[in-house]
Amino acid sequence: MGLLDNKVAIITGGASGIGAESVRQFIAQGAKVLICDIQDEKGEALAAELGENADYQHCDVTKDEDIKAMIDSAVSKHGRLDVLFNNAGLAGPGGSIAETPLDGIDLTLNVLLRSVILGIKHAAPIMTKQQSGSIINTASVAGIEATHGPHVYSAAKAGVINLTRSVATELGASFVRVNAICPGGIATPIFGRAVGLDAEKADKTIEVIENIFKRSQPIPRAGLPEDIANTAVFLASDMSTFITGQAIAVDGGLTAGRANWDESEHAMTRLAEILHQVAEQV
Repeated sequence: MGLLDNKVAIITGGASGIGAESVRQFIAQGAKVLICDIQDEKGEALAAELGENADYQHCDVTKDEDIKAMIDSAVSKHGRLDVLFNNAGLAGPGGSIAETPLDGIDLTLNVLLRSVILGIKHAAPIMTKQQSGSIINTASVAGIEATHGPHVYSAAKAGVINLTRSVATELGASFVRVNAICPGGIATPIFGRAVGLDAEKADKTIEVIENIFKRSQPIPRAGLPEDIANTAVFLASDMSTFITGQAIAVDGGLTAGRANWDESEHAMTRLAEILHQVAEQV
């Protein structure tokens, strides 16, 4: 018996990083998963690897029609939707606020916040009719405290957290839960992609990122995709049916306070330096 036996789930950004590990964990726990991403080759390969309970669908989360299509596809095939994991993401532009480009602002807000709103909008009618469901949104510690990410990224993630709380108050009466996961320093290719590396090179940055993040918080190791995936499985399962409207930090204690080490600052407060090191070491 798995924690997610026969549950139908959609995971956006499911072809790599946190999303791909979440797909693996959901499948292992018995779920039927629709993997959604714009990385078609990776998404199709992952679905083929995981067998009949995994499907892949191209979805650009900046497009409302793509989001509606992924919801419709899952419901058409399985007759229901139990879990929506709004996980697609990017780092967005860094640097000073005065130098932040308009196109970077728009893209970051569209991917990180607008897509979450649209995903919930299209999933809510199905879940309320079922009188059940779990919506999980990937936020960030950058949405809780300043200096853990670029300005626009941080603003978008703060928006995801408050959106989570707001919608939870509406959908709770239908036994639909809405929660956010706030990762800390998680070693994924997102940091490599943020400095313009292609997918192959971004994947090679993981070891560099792990070494940088392992002293960023009280627990002395980098966060891993499975740390977030395990939390997502719990929130998707019936073990969490009395939890809603929460922003759960999975951060090794980063937001609890500075560790007692002889370092002048946390790695997570040095994002520009981190990205520079990543680019140099690939």
